[in-house]
Amino acid sequence: MADEALFLLLHNEMVSGVYKSAEQGEVENGRCITKLENMGFRVGQGLIERFTKDTARFKDELDIMKFICKDFWTTVFKKQIDNLRTNHQGIYVLQDNKFRLLTQMSAGKQYLEHASKYLAFTCGLIRGGLSNLGIKSIVTAEVSSMPASNEIKEV
Repeated sequence: MADEALFLLLHNEMVSGVYKSAEQGEVENGRCITKLENMGFRVGQGLIERFTKDTARFKDELDIMKFICKDFWTTVFKKQIDNLRTNHQGIYVLQDNKFRLLTQMSAGKQYLEHASKYLAFTCGLIRGGLSNLGIKSIVTAEVSSMPASNEIKEV
């Protein structure tokens, strides 16, 4: 439980630190999300390297996505993805109905515009993990109601 609280605090401080530096003129405001995603990318690469060192090779892309939804997500966020959907043409939608990084925020619609700040690191985390498994991807996040989150991965 303590490690989860530390992760949530670290993530919140990371997001606020990047945006505070943007307010002081060190970083352009539009680059903040890119900076957070790049941080997540590097962390995702390292985590996947550590998590897969003793696992068997994956058969296909769907097996990799199942690994991301079950093992990777469980290790990082202490729960599995609630729903994985695919069109079998390279687009996967990962749905988390109680995403831990958004549960601290109010469920009000006024916070929807700030959700992208808190999802950028996670998008990078998934993209970095997939990159280390040999899959080039575009990962985007979509929030229609708080604290639910959809991570969309395209090959």
